[in-house]
Amino acid sequence: MTHPVRGKAACVGLATAGVGEAPGRNAMEIMVEAVHKALDDAQIPLSQVDGLFAATAFHSMASMSLAEHLGIQPKFSDGSNIGGSSFMAHALMAAMALDYGLIDVAVIAYGSNQKTAGGFKSISEPMPYEAKYGPRNPLTAYALAAGRYMHEFGATREHLAHVAVSARQWANLNPEAVMRGDLSVEDVLAARMISDPLGKLDCCLVTDGAAAIVMTRADRAKDGPKTPVYLLGSAMEHHHRMISAMPSLTTTAAAKSGPRAFEMAGYGAKDMDTAQLYDAFTINTILFLEDLGFCAKGEGKDFVTGGRIAPGGELPVNTNGGGLSCVHPGMYGLFVMIEAIRQIRWSAGDDEGAREEGGWIPDTRLCVAHGNGGVLSSQVTTVWGHGDTL
Repeated sequence: MTHPVRGKAACVGLATAGVGEAPGRNAMEIMVEAVHKALDDAQIPLSQVDGLFAATAFHSMASMSLAEHLGIQPKFSDGSNIGGSSFMAHALMAAMALDYGLIDVAVIAYGSNQKTAGGFKSISEPMPYEAKYGPRNPLTAYALAAGRYMHEFGATREHLAHVAVSARQWANLNPEAVMRGDLSVEDVLAARMISDPLGKLDCCLVTDGAAAIVMTRADRAKDGPKTPVYLLGSAMEHHHRMISAMPSLTTTAAAKSGPRAFEMAGYGAKDMDTAQLYDAFTINTILFLEDLGFCAKGEGKDFVTGGRIAPGGELPVNTNGGGLSCVHPGMYGLFVMIEAIRQIRWSAGDDEGAREEGGWIPDTRLCVAHGNGGVLSSQVTTVWGHGDTL
């Protein structure tokens, strides 16, 4: 039986702004720019936006602040913040609101100037039972998971390094990527240790950046200037807030959200043309490849080696360069979805900007975009497809 939300809404516009550094501009200013650019891409006037979704680390009531800056009065708004996966959750909420006729046009947006502002404003209260030990979260938490994975499955730092090298190879094909240039496994291993076993190049970038997408109902989406990309499946789950409460340090809630999202979509992991994964740290990519069903638990360490997820490999992963080499303005989820949608749109004939040869994946029709929030806490999986896949 087809899920009632499947394919009922589509992304019809997208944009980024201030990627890398946006000196002299605050988070709201670059977020507003991204919204206007996304609406221009969709050729939908701002006056028609009646659903607004936003979360940032700089605004406690992000959707209300954004609406005020845009000068609109939405009928439906959601500023729920579950970390970097918030925007995947917003996409599901927007699809439901659109399907039920509560709204006609939804905008999902994010903005951060953490790089030029000199730091990322914390949105977290001290964690009970952990704060007294002085963790440098989120880094400490991900290092803990990486160490446990290495212990359980015999992984090495070299395995982790292959994730960073593959991401850099994709970034080298993307002129928009912040970090480009040669990178070897040896470079990653020689980088300054930050929190054992994670070195500097196992960690995501610190950048500015804003992004926005525009969604509308399927019946309207086909009338836009760009190829509509449909939300075929989505599911979320979270099992903990503190890393000390995580049931297993080597299995995330993506093991639950992934299968449900694929079931809704009517496709499996092996049907995906690309996998866009929230790679805040190198361990993330390995865990999510396993939990989403691309390989068995414990096999991710080998799956990422030998160029398998790099350009020309079996499974294109994080084809923009990911959070490790393209952009990471604190909460990366919306950029993950945008890359999945861009790959589908480019294959459908839309010009989505320059990439070096191999940066676009031909005949892309199905992409998974998976978001992560907190310390491997909230997991939200989305599956996006071309109209052919409905």
